[in-house]
Amino acid sequence: MSRIKSISFLAMEKATRVKILEICLVSPPQEKTTTQTSLSLTFFELLWLRLPPVERLFFYEFPNQTISFFDTILPNLKHSLSLTLQHFLPFAGSIIWPLDSPHPIINYVPGNAVSLTIAESNTDFNMLCSNICDASLRHPLIPHLANSHEQASVMALQVTLFPNHGFSLGIATHHAAMDGKASTLFLKAWAYACSNNNNNLIGESFSSPLLSLPQHLTPFYDRSTIRDTSGIGADYLSAWLHYGGDNNSRSMKVLDQFGGGVNATTKEAIRWSFELTSSNIQKLKHHAQSKLKEENAHFSTFSVTCAYVLQCLVKADKPKANGVAFLFSVDCRSRLEPPLPSTYVGSCIIGHKVLYETKNLSGDDDFINALKGIKEALQKLENEVLSGATTLAEKVQMRMNNKIFTVGGSPRFEVYSIDFGWGRPKKVDVTSIGPTGGFFISESRNDSGGIEITLVLYKQEMESFMTHFAEGLESL
Repeated sequence: MSRIKSISFLAMEKATRVKILEICLVSPPQEKTTTQTSLSLTFFELLWLRLPPVERLFFYEFPNQTISFFDTILPNLKHSLSLTLQHFLPFAGSIIWPLDSPHPIINYVPGNAVSLTIAESNTDFNMLCSNICDASLRHPLIPHLANSHEQASVMALQVTLFPNHGFSLGIATHHAAMDGKASTLFLKAWAYACSNNNNNLIGESFSSPLLSLPQHLTPFYDRSTIRDTSGIGADYLSAWLHYGGDNNSRSMKVLDQFGGGVNATTKEAIRWSFELTSSNIQKLKHHAQSKLKEENAHFSTFSVTCAYVLQCLVKADKPKANGVAFLFSVDCRSRLEPPLPSTYVGSCIIGHKVLYETKNLSGDDDFINALKGIKEALQKLENEVLSGATTLAEKVQMRMNNKIFTVGGSPRFEVYSIDFGWGRPKKVDVTSIGPTGGFFISESRNDSGGIEITLVLYKQEMESFMTHFAEGLESL
């Protein structure tokens, strides 16, 4: 536990300093984007209309000391971003709710652009890339996603230089415009464009406005087959229109009342990344099978990972509420009829919940109790993915009666494969998980077959979590 204390002390001695060098607007090539584009929000997207943005952070180490950030890396990032945006026009637009429209829309007008902040930091690069650090140190590396009552930007980016070490790429996205799968598709397309331009970094190659993407990176926008047979969208629209007692609120202003987790900007908040190895996961599955004694029982890696982390979180947090609600999202692309391709760009996830009595997650059978609830919830999805979907009103009500824990990300995103031409990320993080009371999962960065998990807790709770996490695995 002394490791947490020493890192906190170091952060206090050498505070983060991020100097903004430039804020530029990057637009798609104008000769390729001459018409206005708009997309109506589907019922999948309406839930997230005024919720805080998703913030992700990628750290890249310089492959060698001879490469120039300002002469090579930055120009290539800017140019390839512009080329990529011609395929992702809505990402340069904004979300609005016109008076003559029954629902909000994503609107792109030629000339719209993505805000790209260029910054420089003297913070210890290796410490920021480590598995444990003060949570507040990474937040200055994330761009602000502009929003007002009239409109909300879809995406903002920030590139921060760490001289002689590397750079970070921060991305903030509006969840009503894209889910994690869609934003990852964009990042992979951008990385493809950037890495393919690396052999011709400056000069004539930058004059071409054309970029052809392979099929697996080409976005699909057609949402005409998405049908709201349950009236979920109408419920969301009504809830937002009358939110806060207003009779006709078409505001796009982000709300902050949906928190309840950790304030990750304080010095007391610790961010920790750790791994459940493939061996750990197999032991958890075997333990579950021996306890539940179900014939031909199958436990997914997702279910045992979430169940184990959840019961450790409950023990560390010691909620005062009698109930615990665990929220997770399900990708519906392949579950719809007809199904959508994996390259569909938008938000196509539905939130589901598992409710527990707090006492059942803090005793001897805590892992098994957590696993049973998650397994039952996943089994229900096989019949109807939209049944049991969490509504806005339910989400507000749940926060009044339960301690909320959430999970984000997916190992299937393969975020550690996103290479802009200078190597794979040294570290990937989701900085927005703190306030949600959540944890983030991805594939292991070393391709070991394990699961990397990141969470944010206050120092005392983190020490307790680390103890329960280690002791639980040792007892298997």
